[in-house]
Amino acid sequence: MKKLFLAIYIIVALVMILAASGFFYIYHQIETPLAVKGQDQQVIIEKGLSIEQIAAKLESERLIRSAFYFGVYVYFEGVDNLQAGEYTLNPSMNIPEIAAVLSGGLVKRNEARVTIPEGFTIKQIDERLAQVGLIEPGELLNFDAGPFLPPPPELTDGLHLLVLEEEGYLFPDTYIFDKNSSVKDIWQKMYDNFNRKLTPEMMMEILNQKRSLPDIVILASVVQQEAPSIEEMPRIAGVFYNRLVINMPLQSDATVNYVTGKGMRQATTEDTKIDSPYNTYKYRGLPPGPICNPGLDAIKAAVWPEASDYYYFLHPLDAPTVFSKTEAEHRANKAKWLK
Repeated sequence: MKKLFLAIYIIVALVMILAASGFFYIYHQIETPLAVKGQDQQVIIEKGLSIEQIAAKLESERLIRSAFYFGVYVYFEGVDNLQAGEYTLNPSMNIPEIAAVLSGGLVKRNEARVTIPEGFTIKQIDERLAQVGLIEPGELLNFDAGPFLPPPPELTDGLHLLVLEEEGYLFPDTYIFDKNSSVKDIWQKMYDNFNRKLTPEMMMEILNQKRSLPDIVILASVVQQEAPSIEEMPRIAGVFYNRLVINMPLQSDATVNYVTGKGMRQATTEDTKIDSPYNTYKYRGLPPGPICNPGLDAIKAAVWPEASDYYYFLHPLDAPTVFSKTEAEHRANKAKWLK
């Protein structure tokens, strides 16, 4: 009997030792930074990434030891609100500190966190940056970046065109800017982010379609302002593409709003007669430049528009977008939905 108790005691002791060892190993993985000292790194967490994908990115960037233990910490601590954005992280930070930054948007005292919504114009971006004290009002609006080239050059032989406007190329996202950043630094960070969003697959598709990147961005900006939901973007892009193919005016109320600044759901008959190259009721083809800074979903819709026989659409107040194939059908839908 004594031998049995001794065996049980030894087993229990071993289990406790193993449990303690496991606990301290996990504690070490979570609480101990990867490095005692390290350099700050700018890390971009894209929208839609899962916790597993974020953890894998942090591990690949050499900011944490293990993506697995980052996931363990986040799960057991109930940290489920990791936010997209651009962050300054350091390998001398442990997992709880990094998770706190990503979940709470914590920034250093000399930094400012700014969210630029999809569809913002440069004027609206200027106002948002001025609100948080990063620039003086009008500073971005009046900034002249000069002609710049859409990269990457190794994939853009047919797209290597000078872009003469900044509107459309400042990617909407959540940013963390140093409070001492110049307007050029801010512009560059947003433009570089735009470039990162253009995947080789997208660039090759544009080339295969024999279209230009500026035209894609212009169309995407119109789609961004016209589509009430992400799901409808490809079909609305397809409607505009169908019209472009047969040289039919786009007749986009969003382009008229860009001229008037009114932001109306439907442009007035008087406004549709305004003489501006951005008025797509009066002038055929795309407007001369983007009417806002589109998000990735709108850009993808412009690259891959949905094929259909639709040439018209309208936006009821309390219903999904209504699409029509013919002018007669469109008139009937207007009578039904726009009372």
